[in-house]
Amino acid sequence: MRTHALKQSLAVLGALSLATVTLTACGGTSAASDEKVVTVYSADGLKGENGDGWYDKVFAEFEKETGIKVKYVEGGSGEMVQRAVREKSNTQADVLVTLPPFIQQADAKGLLAAYEPKGTDQVDAADKAPDAKWTSVVNNYFGFIYNKKRLTDPPRTWEELLDPAYKEKIQYSTPGVAGDGTAVLIKAMHDFGGQEPAMEYLKRLQTNNVGPSASTGKLAPKVDKGELLVANGDVQMNYAQSKDMPNLAIWFPAKGDGKPTSFALPYAAGLLAKAPHSENGKKLLDFLLSETAQRDVSAVGGGFAARKDIKATDANATELNGLLEGVEIFEPDWADIGTNLDTYIDAWKTATGS
Repeated sequence: MRTHALKQSLAVLGALSLATVTLTACGGTSAASDEKVVTVYSADGLKGENGDGWYDKVFAEFEKETGIKVKYVEGGSGEMVQRAVREKSNTQADVLVTLPPFIQQADAKGLLAAYEPKGTDQVDAADKAPDAKWTSVVNNYFGFIYNKKRLTDPPRTWEELLDPAYKEKIQYSTPGVAGDGTAVLIKAMHDFGGQEPAMEYLKRLQTNNVGPSASTGKLAPKVDKGELLVANGDVQMNYAQSKDMPNLAIWFPAKGDGKPTSFALPYAAGLLAKAPHSENGKKLLDFLLSETAQRDVSAVGGGFAARKDIKATDANATELNGLLEGVEIFEPDWADIGTNLDTYIDAWKTATGS
């Protein structure tokens, strides 16, 4: 009797399992819906404060065209890489977008899979990995911002920021956590001629510095309101923010009587290794580099197209190009920075007591 009852129970359970599988296959809540998802881990800056940024427009068009829903997670470049590292044995995201040197760091940590999105052939060699692990999707440049309402005579040099008038009115995002924060170190080391003099300057600047910030994007509202007078940022993000923050102005510090300097700081995207929705990730990367999306980079996003065959002529593009007039653009040694980043971050922590 017990054997017969057991067989009956197993038969019922089997039937229920088959029914569940059948329902799922017919459009239930599990496998089918999961296939229409792509998860993006990204540095902040490309999503609009009011839902009007480049990501907002491109993601909406991608979802409409493909039926694939974009799940978006935002943070500092270093923060996003560290999250992906923690999840390496159980990858949760499909696409990673960060600023240098964090995209190179992600590659070095084995987080990225090789994939060449359609349109990559139109991206300059310097703006993509030779092994197809990542490619720039929006070009950009490092910069600073100031409150143009409060500072009618804007700062021009690094040295001016040491003035007591800036005490607790300057803030820059945390090197090693935020891409733009790390860029402060890169520019300082270039402008001052090496690690030691750069750290000496940043040690002196600490008197006026408010303190660490994990997100660069959160500094602009403080500058606009006058809570801060100066902060770091990048051209694309700050230009886009200035549409809603009228007191923001972008500038590039010079050392002494030298020229103002900057360097390219693109948003670079890569497909995560063992991505749960790898094919959807590839489709999104293709879409980000499509002609349609790239033509909106300046007009909607306030940035510079990654594709060299896109010649933007909109008002934003004209104004953005004007911002860089007279600015000396240098090319960082990304190989050195990728290898020695931890050393530079430790030196900064020691110098500033952070």
